[in-house]
Amino acid sequence: MKSIRVFLMMSVLAVLTVSCQNKVQPEEKESVAVVQSQAETEVYYFHFTRRCATCNAVEDVTKDALKEFYPNLIDEDKIAFHSLDLEEPQNAAVAEELGVSAQALIFVHGDQKLDLTQDGFLYARVSPSKLKEKIKEAVDQLIAE
Repeated sequence: MKSIRVFLMMSVLAVLTVSCQNKVQPEEKESVAVVQSQAETEVYYFHFTRRCATCNAVEDVTKDALKEFYPNLIDEDKIAFHSLDLEEPQNAAVAEELGVSAQALIFVHGDQKLDLTQDGFLYARVSPSKLKEKIKEAVDQLIAE
């Protein structure tokens, strides 16, 4: 029973990932051309130019969670969020450095890297509070070490 559940969750994630690449983006999102930050913790959301509602939700929920849980760290430039379009050539170096070739939600602190892509696509639209919890756990883990 548990293996069926895992299989179904992975299937849903795969379908969402593939479908997100082919949908029209409802609004323009700003892309960071060159990531030069002095932040201790970097949060990267990699996406393609054309985005679906889930892709936009992952970005929006992540930004909201960071603002909700870590406003002081954001103000002090200790946490930075970057939304990077994988189709923009200026973002290729960052994507390559982090080993990213598709949509991804990556948290980096020093030499530590946490990938919350699966959680992002599973929870952003159906349970944003669950994604916020996962983001808080990830950031707390990174900044505690």
